[in-house]
Amino acid sequence: MIDIVAQLNAVQRRVGARTIDAGEVNTVAISQIYDAEPADVWEACTTKERIPRWFLPVSGELRLGGRFSLEGNASGTIERCDPPHSFSATWEFGGQLSWIEVRVTAESDGRTRFELEHLVPTDGHWEQFGPGAVGVGWEGGLMGLATHLASGEAVDPAEGAAWAASASGRQFMAESSERWGAASIAGGTAPEVAQVRADRTTAFYTGATSPS
Repeated sequence: MIDIVAQLNAVQRRVGARTIDAGEVNTVAISQIYDAEPADVWEACTTKERIPRWFLPVSGELRLGGRFSLEGNASGTIERCDPPHSFSATWEFGGQLSWIEVRVTAESDGRTRFELEHLVPTDGHWEQFGPGAVGVGWEGGLMGLATHLASGEAVDPAEGAAWAASASGRQFMAESSERWGAASIAGGTAPEVAQVRADRTTAFYTGATSPS
């Protein structure tokens, strides 16, 4: 049984903006501290053997300059890698280009912080859904990583899909969407705009509509 309240509370969320070579982008950052060594967390999020155990099957070359593809999801190119601390990559999905940066940091108490920052251009999709469009999905990923690191076992994809469709799964995604709306407000978005976007995101993830 997944304690969804504990998992939601374990995650930190931050929304902002920054300028990169491609121009100004929105930043959607999510992090969680795990009871695991940095080397274990790094291996879990950078190797073909471990990534499918908590996220999705991956193919391609997981090296600097290599192309990767996540089954049923995004593909991209690894643009920077500083093992065992950080890497960055393009994130290409549905004809849209964005970027991810992953950081693995040792905490003073022996635990490890995993942080992922998704850099998203302001386009029609962002204007409609805001940060929750990517944030809710990554939140599910961090939950899978927590389960995997705690047990050492692989997350069963069929069980995960069934849970996501359950009342508990829909509640988790709705609450996650609301929290991303709050993070957006804290990042400077007008409350009424952030709430409308959060409502659309919640409707999508709970099956009421689909993004366009």
